[in-house]
Amino acid sequence: MTDVRYPFTAIVGMADLRLGLLLNAVSPAVGGVLVRGEKGTAKSTMVRALAGLLPSISTVEGCRFACDPAAPDPQCPDGAHEGPAGTDRAARLVELPVGVTEDRIVGSLDLERALSEGVKAYEPGLLAKAHRGVLYIDEVNLLQDHVVDLLLDAAAMGRSYVEREGVSVRHAARFLLVGTMNPEEGELRPQLLDRFGLTVEIAATREPRERAEVVRRRLAYDADPAAFADRFAGEERTLAERITAARALLPEVALTDTALRQITAVCAAFEVDGLRADIVMARTAVALAAWAGRTEVLEEDVRKAAQLALPHRRRRNPFDAPGLDEEKLDRTLEEHAEPEEQPEDTGTQEASEGRGPDEEQRGPDDDGPGDGGPDDGGPGGGAPDPAGPAAPTEFAATDTAPAPDAPETDVPAQGPRPARESAPVAAGEPYRTKLFKVPGTGKGAQGRRSPAETDGGHTIRARRPAGQLTRLHLAATLQAAAPHQHVRGRTGRALELRRDDFREQVRQGRESNLVLFVVDASGSMAARQRMTAVKGAVLSLLMDAYQRRDKVGLITFRGAGAELALPPTSSVEVGAARLESLPTGGRTPLAAGLLRAHETLRVERMRDPHRRPLLVVVTDGRATGGRDALADAGRAAGLLAAQGLASVVLDCESGPVRLGLARRLAGQLGASAVTLDELRAEGVAALVHAHRPAGNTAGTATRTATSTADRKAA
Repeated sequence: MTDVRYPFTAIVGMADLRLGLLLNAVSPAVGGVLVRGEKGTAKSTMVRALAGLLPSISTVEGCRFACDPAAPDPQCPDGAHEGPAGTDRAARLVELPVGVTEDRIVGSLDLERALSEGVKAYEPGLLAKAHRGVLYIDEVNLLQDHVVDLLLDAAAMGRSYVEREGVSVRHAARFLLVGTMNPEEGELRPQLLDRFGLTVEIAATREPRERAEVVRRRLAYDADPAAFADRFAGEERTLAERITAARALLPEVALTDTALRQITAVCAAFEVDGLRADIVMARTAVALAAWAGRTEVLEEDVRKAAQLALPHRRRRNPFDAPGLDEEKLDRTLEEHAEPEEQPEDTGTQEASEGRGPDEEQRGPDDDGPGDGGPDDGGPGGGAPDPAGPAAPTEFAATDTAPAPDAPETDVPAQGPRPARESAPVAAGEPYRTKLFKVPGTGKGAQGRRSPAETDGGHTIRARRPAGQLTRLHLAATLQAAAPHQHVRGRTGRALELRRDDFREQVRQGRESNLVLFVVDASGSMAARQRMTAVKGAVLSLLMDAYQRRDKVGLITFRGAGAELALPPTSSVEVGAARLESLPTGGRTPLAAGLLRAHETLRVERMRDPHRRPLLVVVTDGRATGGRDALADAGRAAGLLAAQGLASVVLDCESGPVRLGLARRLAGQLGASAVTLDELRAEGVAALVHAHRPAGNTAGTATRTATSTADRKAA
């Protein structure tokens, strides 16, 4: 291992990421940068390299909170500092692991001193360590939501507030915040995205020469890190000096009224929520001007600030990809730039151009260069059809439209023409759905779906620790030790404690689950044009899984078998994309879909034994593909039911005549059956009253997913 960092100037390409990091180094008030990109793109390498470019800082000697001797924090827990001596050191790079806990971030009561010496002492956390340095969060999208909220609040306010375990502390926490994430592993909530000042999308270059240079430099660094760093030492010094100069110039940069008008106009045009985007854009534009060595913000600074500060704030739907309309941006900037002086005599100008004032008012029969041009629809003069080619019919799965809800048979169609699949249909508008829970209390990762013992949540009881003590229940520990103090010969303020006295907290919160969708994509689902409604329902459930931080998987069955269209993943957005492109047609191998679900869940149980699954089967209950297709489906359902699996059947059958096959399948699975109309959260109260059980149904609760209204989600 080596302590020599990879040089920042040795990294090939990724100009936007370099600029975003450097702007935050010049002005930490920009609010940090979120780096989104595929794996293996040197995100972490560049962030770690940036720390070596930051100017050294002077700190109060002995202060654990890195107070500046020139302006010490009056609320510093180690203060007050009067005429303190200063010592210089490099700015720190503090890295947060994915499994970090809240007390490690903000600090907590020093339990060892509290219990052994009887004094109340505060142990600083990582936010105090990162003050005036860099706080780097790798895989920020995998952190628990409340931890991300905590970090971003501190970054926005520049101060950490600690209220826990009898400790009340305030201390400064100003740092350059950098988060990296791979969108394939799941997105951050839009509310958390908004708290990052800038965002940068990166991807590995597809240019062979650039890739070769990346590999060449990396091999050279691995062979001799010190010699490789020496090659770029001059460039590193030059860049560090430029950062220092830009910091010194920053207070002198003027944000003109024109630039401010353009900033607010752009934010209004792109309909971003709140005013944080306006403030971030203004700070970024000022930093860009300082980085360029100017004392005035220009339009080019505003344009670049918008490209860095707005894309992640444009998501109107959780499944929308970040992005920015460049043409709209340029048009808005042009409209709100300084108005140019117009000549007073417009007639003179028109005459000098060889045309009269009315010449532009051409009628439809006038000759001119535009007639018959590309804008007129080609030589024929007709405008192109905005709708494009005729859309495929809903019943393209077969050569003739099936009868509404007609049961499928194994009788081949007359003639040699094979069945065709229909083109994918768009999903209906998503809506808020009922909340389906896994019964019992789990121990999976924190989320927002099912009850579980978690690191967060509220304390419900205390217990003796089975292994290492991680969450001390102070009151229960003192209560257990108090009766024995006289016998143990206690003297002084400190308690006499034994190992058996310690108690740990048991906290109950909610966990995230694995929601596995098994979707019928056969020809029968195209009847009555149901697939639009079905896709809308599944999309709504996917959105619900996104909000509850679940993993999702998608199995589709049609034709000859079943396919794992989306292996279980935290990226719900990928599931929505696969659903949108899902075609329909062919027979209904229901048994194959259920068996594929059984195998997928078996594999996932070995990978993540603590994450409990919830199976959602979307079907009308029909099964074809053999003489005993329905019986085969029943036996496959029995395999899943034998595992005590929580499951839901979304009954897609419609029409005046219904066979009730989906509800029969639900009985075989030990599941609850819900129709498309009943899925909406608005109908929950009516369902509860209409389906209130007359007797005790606790015997089936262990295998049935509980469906209740999630009032907090409203």
